[in-house]
This record gives sequence, structure tokens and C-alpha cells, in this order.
Amino acid sequence: MFDALGRRLARFLSRPRPRGIAVATSQAGELAATLEKGDVLLVEGNSRFSSAIKYLTQSSWSHAALCVGDTLGSPPPGEPAKVLVEADVVDGVRAVPLERYSHRHTRICRPVGLTPEEIDQVVGHAMSRLGQRYDLKNVFDLLRYLIRTPPVPTRWRRRMLALGSGDPTRAICSSMIAEAFQSIRYPILPEVVVEPSEDPDCADCREEVLHIRHHTLFAPRDFDVSPYFRIVKPAIAQGFDPHEVRWAGTSL
Repeated sequence: MFDALGRRLARFLSRPRPRGIAVATSQAGELAATLEKGDVLLVEGNSRFSSAIKYLTQSSWSHAALCVGDTLGSPPPGEPAKVLVEADVVDGVRAVPLERYSHRHTRICRPVGLTPEEIDQVVGHAMSRLGQRYDLKNVFDLLRYLIRTPPVPTRWRRRMLALGSGDPTRAICSSMIAEAFQSIRYPILPEVVVEPSEDPDCADCREEVLHIRHHTLFAPRDFDVSPYFRIVKPAIAQGFDPHEVRWAGTSL
């Protein structure tokens, strides 16, 4: 009963709203030509569910998907290639084509310094989650922010995303991707703690030590603000030339 109610609620909350759609800042062809295997694609959603996530994270990004490249092989004739793996609130962890988000405001976040083998491990970890269900208890937890956005202090908002059942067979979009990168110990937005140095010759020295943040505490925005992911803008990556811009009402 709880599961059935959660799914009906999830369908309602994830339904796109006709107003408030952000115009895509990257052309579909440029986005497809720029995206690489291992990239994290952030999406600005316009559903009720997206509004709650954007409120809690104070960010434009409400969804994240991982680019798996050609891992799934060639698609059937007439169908687009499924190059993204995501955790959908209704369908759970699934593979989708890039065309699903080519008309949305997006951002590419690219990990730095990984070998092809390490990227394959990240992708493989995400692929192994295909078919898992979305954590529907998280939907009920977020519902309170759709009825009325309460004045939650900023320092507590991240903890509001660490709700849910805790069932490891359930997934949330950014948590699933964060766990995939943590499987190879790649940092996203770790907690930095200054601790005494282990150097016996320097008793007064201090050093920064990174502590892994639990994957359930990650939000889509964390890939954007992470110092360890490069922001890649398709227009620039594909050779943007400001001298070729044509402005309305002017002649060149």
C-alpha cells in the first residue's frame, strides 16, 4: 500500500510543469559532441519534485545523470543510443538517451585525471544498479517542501536530503553517482579537516585531511561546485568564435 501510494505520488510530483521551463543554453548537437564517458550531466528540472530539491540545495540543478558512452552497445534500428544512466523517481535506475535532456538547461561536470580503466569502473558500478528502485520514502520526506517551503536554516538543508529508507536496493540520482565515484575513491566534495601532521620532525605542523562524505548526503549541485570536476561548456569546447555572432538589428 505504501509503495503503491508512493508511486502515484511520484508520478504526480515528477510531471513537468508548463511554466518555468529554462531554455537550453547548449545546442543539442554541441552537447552530444562534447559529452564524454564518465561525465556527470546536471539538469535543471521544472517539476514539483525538482522545486523541492532546488530549494533545499539553493541551486539550479535538481537532477544528475552519468554518461556511460557506448557501454550499452548499438541501439535497435530507429532508436537513439542510451548513453546516460540515472535514477528516476518513477522508473528507478535506468538508461536513457541524451535527447531526453537536450532541450533542458544542463551542465557537464568532468572528473579529472582518471584512467580509462577507472572510468570503466565508475560506469560499471552505475550499470550494476540498473533496475533498482528509487527511494520512495524520500518522496514523502520531500513532500513537506512542496506544500510550503519552511524557513529551514541553510546548515540543515543538506541533512534534509539524507532522508529515505536507507534500503541499499533503492537509489537517489546524485547518491547513486556519488557512490560510483567513491567506489574508486575519487573525491567529490569531501569534508576537509585540519589535523596534526604525522611528520615526527615537525610537531607543530598541520595538514589537511579529506574525509569521505556519505554518498546519501550528496546533491546534484555538489558536482558543480566540486574543485575536482571540470566544468565543460559545449559551445566553447566546440570552437566558439565571438566574431561570428550575429546580433539582431545590426549588420556585419
